This record gives sequence, C-alpha cells and structure tokens, in this order.
Amino acid sequence: MYSLDNAYSKEEVLDWEKRVKKNLGDAQTTFTCELKYDGASINLYYKNKKFNKAVTRGDGIQGDNVTANVKTIRSIPLEVKEFPVQNFEIRGEIILPLDGFNQMNQGRLEAGEDPYSNPRNTASGSLKLQDSAEVARRPLDCLLYQIVGDNLPFKSHFEALAQAREGGFKVPETIKLCQDVNDIFEFISYWEERRHDLPYETDGVVIKVNNLNHQDELGFTSKSPRWALAFKFKTEQASTVLNEVTYQVGRTGAITPVANLKPVELAGTIVKRASLHNADQIEKLDVREGDTVFVEKGGEIIPKIVGVNLSLRLEDSRPLKYIETCPDCGTKLLRQDGDAKHYCPNEFGCPTQITGKIQHFISRKALNIDGLGSETIELFYKEGLIKNYADLYDLTIEQIIPLERMAEKSAQNIISGLEASKKIKFEKVLYALGIRFVGETVAIKIAKHFKSIDQIQKASFEDLIAVDEIGERIANSVIDFFTVESNRELVSRLKATGIQMVLDESDVTHESDKLSGLVFVVSGVFQVFSRNELKKSIETNGGKVSSSISKKTSYIIAGDNMGPSKKTKAESLGVPIITEQDYIEMLGQDE
Repeated sequence: MYSLDNAYSKEEVLDWEKRVKKNLGDAQTTFTCELKYDGASINLYYKNKKFNKAVTRGDGIQGDNVTANVKTIRSIPLEVKEFPVQNFEIRGEIILPLDGFNQMNQGRLEAGEDPYSNPRNTASGSLKLQDSAEVARRPLDCLLYQIVGDNLPFKSHFEALAQAREGGFKVPETIKLCQDVNDIFEFISYWEERRHDLPYETDGVVIKVNNLNHQDELGFTSKSPRWALAFKFKTEQASTVLNEVTYQVGRTGAITPVANLKPVELAGTIVKRASLHNADQIEKLDVREGDTVFVEKGGEIIPKIVGVNLSLRLEDSRPLKYIETCPDCGTKLLRQDGDAKHYCPNEFGCPTQITGKIQHFISRKALNIDGLGSETIELFYKEGLIKNYADLYDLTIEQIIPLERMAEKSAQNIISGLEASKKIKFEKVLYALGIRFVGETVAIKIAKHFKSIDQIQKASFEDLIAVDEIGERIANSVIDFFTVESNRELVSRLKATGIQMVLDESDVTHESDKLSGLVFVVSGVFQVFSRNELKKSIETNGGKVSSSISKKTSYIIAGDNMGPSKKTKAESLGVPIITEQDYIEMLGQDE
C-alpha cells in the first residue's frame, strides 16, 4: 500500500495535473475527487466473494492481521454476491464517527476515566485490542476507496467504486467525477467550507486519474502512485509561548532544534513540542525564547512553528544563537555547503548516534525484535552491555536479569526475539544496517539486484547506479558505508550469528536468465498478459523492469494506448519499441 504525495496549494495541484497530462500525451483525461478520511488504513481480502482477511497498512509492505476485530465492523460485508469479481482486495479507512467518539468519551468521563484524545488514534488502537468483543462494542465504521486485483472488469476508478457500492461496500456518495482542474478546485473549495458538517473527520481531498489504463500507464515512484495526489486542507493553527529551544541528535548525527512550548490544544491533541528544522529556519522566522508563536501540524506528524506574534515580543528578547557543539558529546558541529542541517561528526563516539543506530536496527520496519524497545536499548548501553547492534547477539539471560525493570521472563523474551530475528529477510536486514539514504524501498531494490551482502560490498559505483532508481547520492553512501572498517566488521559479526545476508530465492520464482542484463519499460494495455503479469514474467526470466525510460532502457514493450510522450522519448533516445508478441518470441528463442 503506497502513500500519497501531498499538495498544500492550488499551484501544486496544477503542477501535478501538468505532469499527468505530459506523461499521457494527447489522451483525454478525467479525474475523481474523494474526501481524505482520517482513520486507520486497512486492506480487505476477498476470496470467492467471501471476506477472507484484513491487514493494516503497517509499513506499506507488511501490516498486522486484524481479521477477527474487523469482522465485528457491521459495515464490512462478509460476502458480496452482487459483485463481478471473485478474488480481489479492497482498501479503505477504519474510522470512528464523531457521534460515536463523543459517546465513548462521555462514558469514560462518567466512569472517572480519562477521555480518548481523538477519533483517529482511537480507531487505530481499537484494531489492536486483544478482545474482539470489546471491539464489537465500539461504533467503528469502514469507508472504502480502492479496488485492487488482476484483470478487473472496470474501465475507470469511478465505475469500480460504483460497483463496489452496489455490492454492499460503504463507498461515500461524496466522490465526484471531474472533467478538468476547475472541477477539482470547485470540489476542494466546497468541502473546505463544509467538512465540519460531516459525521467523521477528514483532512483533505484525494485526486485520482479516473481511467484505470491511464493509472497503469503512469505507474508509481518508489513511494507513491503518480496518478494520485492528496490535497491537504489548511491546517488548524494555535498560539502559545516558546519556553525553550533544545537540540536533538539523530542516528546519522543530524542536529534538530526543538521548540519546547507551553502546552496548547491543536487538532484534537495537546502539543508541547514543535520542530524548528534547522538554523536557517530559526533565522528566517527570527524566533526567540519567550516569543508567542503560531503552531500548526501541516502534513507532518510533528507540529511546526510557522510564525511569531511580534506584537507580544518581550522587551529583553535576544536572538537565538545556534549551538556550536554536540549537546551529547561536545564535538564541534559541522555544516557542509548546500546542506541545511548541522551534523555531529563523532559517529562512533556520540552516545545518541550509537543508541540511535541500534534503535533503528530493532525498529518495527527493520528487524522488529520482540521484547526490545528504545528504552531497553538505552539501558543496555548505559550498563555497558552493548556498543553496537552486533553486540545484541552476544547478550545472555544472566546479563539481563539483574537490570532495572527486568525479570527472567522479560530476559527470555528478549533472547527469543533476537533468535527469531535471524530469520528476518535479507532486504529488511539491509535496511536495518542504517546506511544513509537506503530506506525500505531502496533496500529491497538493492537486495534483489545483488542478492547478497557480499556482492553489495564488492559493488562499484557503476554497478550501483545501474540499479533502477539508484542515483549517485545513494551509490556513494553505500560505498562510503562499506569503506569503514568497523562497519565491515559489524556485518561480518552479524553474518556469523546466522542473520540472513543472502536473498531468499524462494521469494523469487526464477524461470531462466534469458533476459539477464536487459531493462524493460512496460507501457499500454496487453492481450495475453496483464501489466503485472508481464512485469513478473520479465523479472522471473532475469530481466529488470523500470518505470521510466532512460539510456539504460533496453526495450519498451508497447501495448494498446501507449502514452505518446513515452513513444516520443523512446524514439529520441533510440530505444527499441517491441510488441507483446515480440516479447513472447524473445522468451521462446534459444540462447
């Protein structure tokens, strides 16, 4: 489940629409607009038209199985007889309507308990409850917004959701088919004024290219679909006093200034801290301790300061002086040309960088080690038990039990969690190493290309940038990581523990190497294969699939309705354009 790119102005929407039209060429393009529901994302699986499984969004690749709890939500049909597809996924948001949320809080207040903070967090927390009977008592609802499956019989997103509504799914009637960007702006303006009249929370509008073939044609970046955009409504703003600015050190050594605020309510939560980003932002805002500042949440999880009420500035106010040394280890900070942030260069001696790297290693999106959390890592480091993530695998129950808040069961859970982590897939281990700029998606691409840590360590700059969507910055970062002897030693120690350092080939069906070294771009609609089947066929025969045309592209496989802009670019670069049948014959040729 991909995340969406965000827009906060009409100019950003216009820029997105221009990119869409440029990529689709002369094709007639329409759009849909839907309200962006503020809840917990969910993926529902149906087999033979019967509800089979429900999984949370998680990290976009792996989520939590919450089937038992989702079955209690009355608006989710357990069987859909009036629907033209047998096996499919349908995605949406689990929400808690405002009336139900207020009733729940009234009950908690009457029982002498603290009220829940907001509907979104309460809905998300409800899915994680152990007792499904308790979930059933909560007035949860589910609003659906996308159908996923192979060979779907729909031509458009609007048609697919209309069929889903007829089949018994709760698809809001607020969805609108838009002919052009003026219709989109009209929809945004209408709901920006009336969103507070809705029975549930919404924080924006999702705009999608309506034609499903066009969606396929546009494809995805590593994180987001190119055919969709989330326009965020103007955020609520609050005014409060900035008491103090402190500085945090990240695992990469980046320094982040943090505004410590007089607590204030903002968008349903109590805000005590806000990001100031970097020295340039502080200078731009001329923000000072003691100032009355304006705070908003925007599209970020952490609130940010967006302005200062200068009329309330104290007479003895003084400009902020940015720190020159690391607040944790005292090392003089560095700032490279063109970089907005200051950095602590003491990578292997700064306590926060050390614990930050280990905390990243055990985090949910990485090795997700049961029994271990950030506080436990800090405790182990403070007690001298660990200095890096490889040290975790040398821990014993006897070392852990005497520590504060530890007991034999806790110690056993930690050791068991570490043992279980040795089975975690290689691509997650690669991400866990904490190589700068190697996020989850990049780690998957590199792991699939090189197949083992040994091959990655030996890879040259040219080898790395040959990987789809790996640029110079990432390639240099990978090389820099393995240039450091202590990093190579850590990897060697991890290998010795039995952690997965080789791609599990059982995850990749491999039929042949006939397409080895070839890079394909798939464009248009096909007769024999679906687009996904065609991409899978390329990969299982040793080839690579790219989302964009470049000098590295070997062939474009063109189907019906291929985008004119892709054809023009292919011709300008001299990239051969072949048909689906040409591809089939290519696979059938003897080596």
